[in-house]
Amino acid sequence: MSTPHVVHHVTLSVTDVEVSSAWYLALFGAAEVVRREGPGWSRIRMAWPGGLFIGVTRHESTSAAERFHHARVGLDHLGIGCSSESDVRAWAARLDELGFERGPVEDVPYAWTVTARDPDGIPVEFFCPKA
Repeated sequence: MSTPHVVHHVTLSVTDVEVSSAWYLALFGAAEVVRREGPGWSRIRMAWPGGLFIGVTRHESTSAAERFHHARVGLDHLGIGCSSESDVRAWAARLDELGFERGPVEDVPYAWTVTARDPDGIPVEFFCPKA
């Protein structure tokens, strides 16, 4: 068996699949969208042409008032790979264009980054490692 080299997809628990999927579709553009439902849950899965897959799931047991917090066990943030500092800056400009709040473009010792939060407060970081 070979060592996995990529994460195939991520599925996030959210309070409203319509609001969350609209946010991700606005940010990343048109995608193939598939809806699924099961006992106690509903999901929208989005697949972009470049290979990014994100699902958003609403569980009936999740309160509409809940918000994500990175200090709980589970996801800390979603990292999106970028190929250059200019890519990171272009994503920052895209976030601004959409009116999505974001942090500053950061020059840290190992990368260039910029982070926004989705409607449930889940951090989405655009990340370019330094050579």
